[in-house]
Amino acid sequence: MKDQAQNKQIGAGMDRVDGRLKVTGGAKYSAEYELPNMAYAVLVGSTVTKGRLTSVDTKAAERAPGVLAVITHFNSPKVPGFDTAGKDPSQPATVGGPLKIFKDDKIHYNDQPIAVVVAHSWEQARFAARLVKGQYAKEKHKTNLEANASDAFLPTAAKKNPKHPMNDYQRGQTDAYKTGAIKLESEYVIPTEVHHPMELQAITAHWEAPDRLTLYDKTQGTLATRRDFAKEWGLPEENVKVIATFVGGAFGNALHSWPHESAAIIAAKVVNRPVKLVLTREQMFTNVGYRPYTWQKLGMSATPDGKITGITHESIGQTSTYEEFTESTLAQTRMMYQSPNVTTRYRLASLDVCSPIWMRGPGEATGAFALESAMDEMAYILNMDPMEFRLRNYTEQDPEKNKPWSTKFLKECYQLGAERVGWNKRQLKPGSLRDGEWLIGYGMGVGTFGAHRGAATVGAQLRPDGTVLLQCATTDIGPGTGTVMTQIAADTLGLDAKKIRFELGNSSFPKAGTQGGSSTVNSVGPATQEACLALKDKLRQLAGAGNPAFASAKQEDVMLTDGYLALSSSPTTRVAYADLIKQGGDKAVTVEAKPGGEGQKYSMYSFSVHFAEVRVHELTGEVRVSKLVSCADAGTIINEKTAGNQMKGGAVGGIGMALMEHAVIDDRYGRYVTKDFADYHVPVHADSPDVQVAFVNKPDPYVNALGTKGIGEIAIIGVAPAIANAVFNATGKRIRELPITPDKLI
Repeated sequence: MKDQAQNKQIGAGMDRVDGRLKVTGGAKYSAEYELPNMAYAVLVGSTVTKGRLTSVDTKAAERAPGVLAVITHFNSPKVPGFDTAGKDPSQPATVGGPLKIFKDDKIHYNDQPIAVVVAHSWEQARFAARLVKGQYAKEKHKTNLEANASDAFLPTAAKKNPKHPMNDYQRGQTDAYKTGAIKLESEYVIPTEVHHPMELQAITAHWEAPDRLTLYDKTQGTLATRRDFAKEWGLPEENVKVIATFVGGAFGNALHSWPHESAAIIAAKVVNRPVKLVLTREQMFTNVGYRPYTWQKLGMSATPDGKITGITHESIGQTSTYEEFTESTLAQTRMMYQSPNVTTRYRLASLDVCSPIWMRGPGEATGAFALESAMDEMAYILNMDPMEFRLRNYTEQDPEKNKPWSTKFLKECYQLGAERVGWNKRQLKPGSLRDGEWLIGYGMGVGTFGAHRGAATVGAQLRPDGTVLLQCATTDIGPGTGTVMTQIAADTLGLDAKKIRFELGNSSFPKAGTQGGSSTVNSVGPATQEACLALKDKLRQLAGAGNPAFASAKQEDVMLTDGYLALSSSPTTRVAYADLIKQGGDKAVTVEAKPGGEGQKYSMYSFSVHFAEVRVHELTGEVRVSKLVSCADAGTIINEKTAGNQMKGGAVGGIGMALMEHAVIDDRYGRYVTKDFADYHVPVHADSPDVQVAFVNKPDPYVNALGTKGIGEIAIIGVAPAIANAVFNATGKRIRELPITPDKLI
């Protein structure tokens, strides 16, 4: 019998529990479900950017082999929820709500779905979709943010609520930097970036009865998706089931309900068969969101000895004409550095485009490019090391909320990263280091994101075979949620991880929020821990009915082992699982864990710093990231391997953000020029160095009992400015509009 202490799991780099399934093809993703009598759907997109759809010629498509239906707004069944008046409370970040497909004849953006073709096979549906022709009354469109910046407006939610985080913010004197002794004023641009996970957006919709709907959907939140479509179709939520057992990446684009999902549900209703719809890679550019094109202006002033005296940060982000999308572009500026005077202003520009959506590091990754570039610019003006400049303006408590940090170990991150990247080799004068024709430079960028925690519920059950089954509706978009929860359960129960099974991705399981905002481990982790503790206590009580030693034992003295419940203080005192199960020990224990009131007392954030070494070819302008070191203060690290994977993935995303990613619209037609991976570039192995990762790994006792704070967002926030700052240190050329391509350096 193993001692419970020997089963310590938290912190170990455990392999992914679903790894074998994934690499052998056993994992089933949303497009891989095969149901009896399945039909297949393909969307037809608008060829104009703005106007009205006057007619649709569907005759040729309807006569094509295998076609079951061609649905447009002219013949689509009515969707009850589309006529619900007022703002959808399930969409707090929006005004007007998601696009209501086939509701009317309005065209809001290029490639907006105007029809869906349903056929016996996908090949038949694809062929017939090409035969559908729309006729339009075109209107003048606008797709360029900077050409329409003068029409930018304060978000409606901020107008209605003076305390809304998107409202103008003021600490101290307004625009104080303008009167500073040493000042800078710069503009920065982040272009549109598209999520493009490996798995395409896909859904299979199945009306199992006229009032009962099952969706096999790519989503980051099974309960949020269930809520949205139950509301859309006027159904009780319990009549809608959403299954997303495996999700092949998302980065945020599966946090929203999109038109293609509604189209599949409508199609399944019309043909009275299960319908599968998978977007093409081109449609992933146009119909499921993106990081919005954002213009920023940042002014900063400082004293000669490096103390910031004022910051003004302004931003205009794009949104669609039918929905207001906002993000926290200016959040980091208000709290990261000590400055007596801070002004922020956030505005939106409505364009004829699909709605943007949160993309990894939403808002903060965009805002950090401007803030961290400006910090580097000011350090250069002051002839000061950029890390020293940041240390001189280090905040010991949150200056925005005027609260102490729950924990903050960012200085430790600075030290870890600087040592690993070789920061001592960095020269103050740009262009001082070279290796033959390659110029060498070093840069850094800081990131932060809130340590968010929501309510979550987990069910725990002892099975007759001696294993423990845990269930939760949470999803896993790739970070290893099932693995981490298995570790937490194994650690809490004192069991071998192989004896624990964590099931997720099903809306019929106990409730949890969406996987986003770096909140999953913070929320589901404590629920898993508490459910396991409750299971142990239930088994202890059952055992105590026939054995006084268990009745008086403390919870921590009880351990589960091979086939028995035992006392760690007296291992021979034990009761067989089989006996406990006869008493009802196999009934699931379901526990809900909620955040406490600590958020009222403390300001809770994760922090990161990224250090980049780049090489820039002096003749061609080619930029190579030769070394990237990412360091995080993210509280307790449950799994060093999966956490490291998270940080490395974010770093690679940051390389793409800095050097490659740019979704280009031809504004004459409002149509994307980059609509495949030949033109829209993302980092591949050759572009990515062996990213080094370091964790402070000190628990935050206020976020939750596990001490976790979240990793997903801080993995990318700060990477792009670190690379941009390194490019400046190598070349002396400051690039303020991403991506940094060779033409900007030659």
